[in-house]
Amino acid sequence: QVQLVESGGGLVQAGGSLRLSCVASGRTLYYNRMGWFRQAPGKEREFVSAVTWSGSSTAYADSVKGRFTISGGNAKTTVYLQMNSLKPEDTAVYYCALQLAAARPWDYWGQGTQVTVSS
Repeated sequence: QVQLVESGGGLVQAGGSLRLSCVASGRTLYYNRMGWFRQAPGKEREFVSAVTWSGSSTAYADSVKGRFTISGGNAKTTVYLQMNSLKPEDTAVYYCALQLAAARPWDYWGQGTQVTVSS
């Protein structure tokens, strides 16, 4: 089993920045990717960003490219999401997720952290 715990959410004004953290514990010797998803009120959960175990490959949703940066910790049990130039439409609950192997559904999810961007 793997447990994921997010932190770093909060309230920020438009144009501001936040840094989310996700710490994985349990059986995390190897995984394919860790990433972030978000869900706004009344909307479906959507992909935001992901990074491979090696840290060599990242992916971003078009809506956050150039504003968000994902990075993995050296111990490979922590992933960060630096969010700059935040917009009100970035308001959502942000979830950390871990994918054990490629081409399969994300296996583990955190409880989520609220990000609210005021205009």
